[in-house]
Amino acid sequence: MVFIAILIGCIIGAFLGMNAPVIPYSLSGYLAISIIAALDSVFGGIASVVKGDFDLKIFVSGFFGNAILSILLTYLGERLNVDIYLAAIVVFVGRMFINLAIVRRYYLDKWTNRIKTAVMEEKAEEDKKS
Repeated sequence: MVFIAILIGCIIGAFLGMNAPVIPYSLSGYLAISIIAALDSVFGGIASVVKGDFDLKIFVSGFFGNAILSILLTYLGERLNVDIYLAAIVVFVGRMFINLAIVRRYYLDKWTNRIKTAVMEEKAEEDKKS
């Protein structure tokens, strides 16, 4: 079911991408930082699902809150002629790596435990035969 939703989302995204107007260069910084903020929220959501404490309200508020805050920081940085958005990028990307590490560890542990269980079951079957 999830794969169908991903496939439908990719098709809709490709269709919209081909028919959407080109974003002007002056707004590309805002789009880039908001995408990074959104990806940070997505990776955080995946990590919280893995940990078992996912809350949709927290995810949605974080998704839009991070995107709005990053856009405001970019705007403020442009007005002050300071690249404040770089600080937001460093924080968001750092959190993405941390969340990715949580997800990676979870699946590595799960995979390792599955292998250990299979080996133990094999040994138990061999002990029964002998």
